[in-house]
Amino acid sequence: MGFPKMEPSPLPPSCYFLCNLTSFWEAPLNQPYFFNNYMPDLVPLLLTASKENSREHFLLTAPNYYSSRYYSQKTARCLKCNKGHKVNEAACKIAKEVAQEGDALVAGGISQTPSYLSGKKKAEVKAVFQKQLEIFIKNSVDFLIAEYFEHVEEAVWAVETLKESGLPVAVTLCIGPEGDMHGVPPGECAVQLVKAGASIVGVNCHFDPATCLKTVKLMKEGLTAANLKAHLMSQPLAFHTPDCGKQGFIDLPEFPFALEPRIVSRWDVHKYAREAYNLGIRYIGGCCGFEPYHIRAIAEELAPERGFLPLASEKHGSWGNELSMHTKPWVRARARKEYWENLLPASGRPYCPSLSKPDNWGVTKGDAELMQQKEATTDEQLKMLFEKQKLKSKTEFGLDSHQTVDAMKLRTILRFPFRRSYIFFYTPLC
Repeated sequence: MGFPKMEPSPLPPSCYFLCNLTSFWEAPLNQPYFFNNYMPDLVPLLLTASKENSREHFLLTAPNYYSSRYYSQKTARCLKCNKGHKVNEAACKIAKEVAQEGDALVAGGISQTPSYLSGKKKAEVKAVFQKQLEIFIKNSVDFLIAEYFEHVEEAVWAVETLKESGLPVAVTLCIGPEGDMHGVPPGECAVQLVKAGASIVGVNCHFDPATCLKTVKLMKEGLTAANLKAHLMSQPLAFHTPDCGKQGFIDLPEFPFALEPRIVSRWDVHKYAREAYNLGIRYIGGCCGFEPYHIRAIAEELAPERGFLPLASEKHGSWGNELSMHTKPWVRARARKEYWENLLPASGRPYCPSLSKPDNWGVTKGDAELMQQKEATTDEQLKMLFEKQKLKSKTEFGLDSHQTVDAMKLRTILRFPFRRSYIFFYTPLC
């Protein structure tokens, strides 16, 4: 399957579906958030487990894990993320094995660096990208992805480095409609990235489908105004985030261990896929929180454009039509598209707020708290962060936003539907 070339005509009608390996949220069974310390050991397991799912999609991504000394543990053991080279080698091998079974592409991915956040110079940051790139060139991947960048400046440096390989380059920013962390608007971000050599631009992570589509729309408008052309790409979260600030979901109090109540339904993803396609996006997928049934929903929604259904649809009825065989008559009555399209799902959590207020610490490139260090995070450093968090999260009710309270107090607080004492109006996404 050849990589689509840029033409002066409109974007090609064919669809390319991304299957992201987003098992960060469930695969590390014992300690699911030691990403940098333990994820390298889990990569072969994740890739092997995803083979069956990956066979149904056009694109396989061999993720990149670089050696990061910033995040560390309190024990004296060596950080396992220093095995990054071997991990990437294994990831490329497994991805290529699956790709050879069908008409699939393999992409090598790099991401933002602690070096940039620590204020390192351009040459030093690009040297990190070059090191990340080496393993993918060695394994002859089909194209390259620079993803999860909060600052367009660093993303431009990444694209410049990847273009030296001669391979096509896609790039995604983890930004919303407000732009990157330095305030560069999405349209201008897209222009800079295309001028740097990117063939595909878009967004991934940090925000929900609706927000990501708004951002890509702004990118598209910026490219049109600059008379530039590029393919568009979207990989949103599988969590509703209408209350997020500029930093996205990582500022939410629920991040990362209590996001489940925000999960999008498969029907939300049907809507997302259709709106993405209508916007002109042809690289459509998902990031954190996306499950196989979400990816299947994308494929099923766009089956008319693709010309076929995914294999998994053989055991799955469209829009719940398999419910027509259910024992209960009221469940059989739900075997129709109209029912699921118009359903407003309840959360089942009467004592929980509808929205949260982001922490919004305002920490970004150059701040002391983002500086890399060789040693493990000390108890004193953690204590300072805990105190800062408590200070920032106090409310007029005298509560810490992360504390539990008795039901009587909750009923008092829930005169307002939100975690903080302010009124916030928004348009429901469901």
